[in-house]
Amino acid sequence: MGVGVNRKGPSAHANMKDKSDRATNEQVLDPRTRLILFKMIGRGLLDEVNGCISTGKEANVYHALSPDRKHLALKIYKTSILVFKDRSKYVAGEYRFRRGFSKNPRKMVRLWAEKEMRNLRRLQAAGIKCPDPIEVRENVLVMTLVGTKEGWASPRLKDAQIPQHLLGYLYRSLVLSIRTMFHVCKLVHADLSEYNILYHRPHTTSTTTPPITAQEPSTSIEPIPGSEPPVGELWIIDVSQSVEHDHPSAFDFLRNDVKNVEDFFARKGVSTLGLRRTFEFVTRDKVAQLKESKGMEETDEEALKRWIEERETQGAQGDEGDETDDLKGEGVGEEEDEKRDEEHEDAIFMKSYIPRNLNEVYDPERDVEKVARGDAKNLIYADTIGVVAPTTSKEDGDVHLVKKGVKFENGDDHDDESEGEEGEGENEGGSEDEDGEKGFVEKKPRGHKFEDKDAKK
Repeated sequence: MGVGVNRKGPSAHANMKDKSDRATNEQVLDPRTRLILFKMIGRGLLDEVNGCISTGKEANVYHALSPDRKHLALKIYKTSILVFKDRSKYVAGEYRFRRGFSKNPRKMVRLWAEKEMRNLRRLQAAGIKCPDPIEVRENVLVMTLVGTKEGWASPRLKDAQIPQHLLGYLYRSLVLSIRTMFHVCKLVHADLSEYNILYHRPHTTSTTTPPITAQEPSTSIEPIPGSEPPVGELWIIDVSQSVEHDHPSAFDFLRNDVKNVEDFFARKGVSTLGLRRTFEFVTRDKVAQLKESKGMEETDEEALKRWIEERETQGAQGDEGDETDDLKGEGVGEEEDEKRDEEHEDAIFMKSYIPRNLNEVYDPERDVEKVARGDAKNLIYADTIGVVAPTTSKEDGDVHLVKKGVKFENGDDHDDESEGEEGEGENEGGSEDEDGEKGFVEKKPRGHKFEDKDAKK
């Protein structure tokens, strides 16, 4: 009859919201978050929620108690007041989010909480010290509290009072944990620093360090004789932004993590490996060597100690050379120059481009020539993508970079265009042994546009 009718009728005002419905306390406790906490209490997961333990750019952590009086930590992510907005660079390009992700803040935060729980599960399965995740609901993550029996959280590495003789042990254990994360968990922390590491002393009253169980990581190092029991452990937290090692920026994140660790322990007076060497130790597939006496392979822990001793030996030899130069009157300021050179090399390494696979190598011809001249040590990506030592042939003088059955050849009789594609289909056209016997055999170009018309039909 031409009369306007309100379809919702008397309930038209039911969906009206004002600012009070979105108001937050302490930047995270809005009505929807409170409802999640009340449901957890109703289901018997929590008994009470206490005060705030720590605050950060993405979440606040609260202390809670379970019905059986166990201490828990509630990590509640910020949804309304977002300070950490640049989350897309940690998600875009990763295989786990290949189907895309929502840029809605609340949906992204929920994805962030689920991502942290899965990353914590990976670390726990690999034996790395980290909180035990229990449950995640929307923007609330429930996990065990890393702290004392009374419920006080363990201090961050930045604020912890650590004896000087334990710093070297903690540095080695942390480097081994980073290596385990990279190779076993397939993860890069992407925000590792003294702010995201806890120094935790286990609850024990014995006069010796508790024995290592089968569930504890292989990165556990024996305590230094004369240290105060119990020896503290470094626990890794805040892995929500961690990415897989095939992420486009994984090596950039890893370099920043290694730099933060190196800078912190170097300030404390610990003899470290250095930025470049630590990055190589973490990314190299195999660092262990055969023991001369027993004929067995050394562990990663022993390999790390050997690397540190080699670096200290090189530094000691340099100091001896400086002393002899001082006697001759030629060595003034040599130590400062070496330190300046190391800082300059680290600065260059931080800005260097590191490809993740052979397809991303910018100029393979130039790198092959560099190897032929004997400058293979300056090839940054050799360890990261598994390129092993070059092999030379006395007959033809070719130099090969071998990588899992793939080789680049440096010669005059090869096609430059086929060199970049050789890494993809080497095993299809023939094996390396056949190529070595018959010499270089030119292969047919790949792709549909090079196929014969009859073959296409």
